[in-house]
Amino acid sequence: MRTSRLVAASLAGVVACGLAASVTLPASASSAVSASKPAKPAKGETLKLPAPTGRYATGESTFRLVDDSRSDPWTPKQPYRELMISVFYPAVHTGGKPFTNQYPAAASALIGASLDSGNNLPAGLVNWAATKTHSVQDAAMAPGHFPVVLYSPGAGDPRDSNVTLVENLASQGYVVVTIDHTGEAPATEFPDGHVVDNAPLLAAFAQVGDDQAAATVLLTKVMDIRLADTQFVLNRLSSLPHRLTAGMDLNDIGMFGHSAGGFEAAETMYNDPRVKAGVNLDGTLEFTENPDGTHLSDVALHGLKQPLLLMGSTGRYPSSIHVEPSWASFWQHQQGWKADITLNDSQHQSFTDAEPLLAQLAGKVPASTLTDDNGTVDAKRAVAADRALVDSFFDRFLKGHDNHLLDGRGASQYPITFVK
Repeated sequence: MRTSRLVAASLAGVVACGLAASVTLPASASSAVSASKPAKPAKGETLKLPAPTGRYATGESTFRLVDDSRSDPWTPKQPYRELMISVFYPAVHTGGKPFTNQYPAAASALIGASLDSGNNLPAGLVNWAATKTHSVQDAAMAPGHFPVVLYSPGAGDPRDSNVTLVENLASQGYVVVTIDHTGEAPATEFPDGHVVDNAPLLAAFAQVGDDQAAATVLLTKVMDIRLADTQFVLNRLSSLPHRLTAGMDLNDIGMFGHSAGGFEAAETMYNDPRVKAGVNLDGTLEFTENPDGTHLSDVALHGLKQPLLLMGSTGRYPSSIHVEPSWASFWQHQQGWKADITLNDSQHQSFTDAEPLLAQLAGKVPASTLTDDNGTVDAKRAVAADRALVDSFFDRFLKGHDNHLLDGRGASQYPITFVK
């Protein structure tokens, strides 16, 4: 495992340098944090997410899902697994109504502390509780029947860490379901107010130390948990409220994810034919600290019948079929459609909300802080490229509408390179 290819910025300090723990939770944090006493409003910079570009307004609804068939893998004494998901969807009549917060109020303190640490930001510089989406809570769904796309974040990131791509996809006519893998995200807030942090996961990484065999076992466990979570969410989609399911086309399901989430999307497709198309945003497909092809996943060893788009970065840990062993193996064995596209001058976080949000801190933090996370690619051009490629891919394989961007037509307007 190359740290930044499987584990997101919020856990990068934990698993770097032999997986030694270097990120600490606030003293008030625990595996079940009460939200009965909300924190005082934080000061700091308020960052803004880029507006969606599609024809539809967007709505957001959140749900708690409970899997009674398995105990929680990070808290074994809990006899069930509980998850939170958000559903972003095409909506109507949202004018003048308030937008949702990117991060839930009770969870934002833990999430913010993790983001500050993972991105080397001064504590308190950003008010992470203040960022708004462009979606209205529980807005009426637009008329129509829309494909469904799942999104999974990198290990250590919350489900709301890529609203930039998720919300834009919803505005283009998709129902997008984002998944919190409870116990991985810095904080998952549930409807009754309790918040679950990732202390057990941090402790597990710290215990591994520099034992690479143990690291592989732990990372395999992380992925197994994620795959079980995703399978459960897929099974429960039809049980969501009728106001949503009435507009969901469950015969056309896709999935994308960043880092470990991209790995997860590909592995889910390998195991579940219901997912017809997927995008891997800069995620390795193996379980080693330094990708060398020795612990390849099933999808890397055997490929897929469904189409998969690989999108890679050029920074500290460049990813393409020429430098990433697991991608090279996947490329050799892939039976379905495939493409490998590199976002030029990028870093691992350039495929997430870090790209547009951290760029707003220019002049307030050292330039190296921003380039370490986002690279030197222009943030607006990076967001435009990420959105255009993800939209074009799912339009092509879930809607049957092809603008041929993935064949290179019009690609010159974006900072991307097609890897052959």
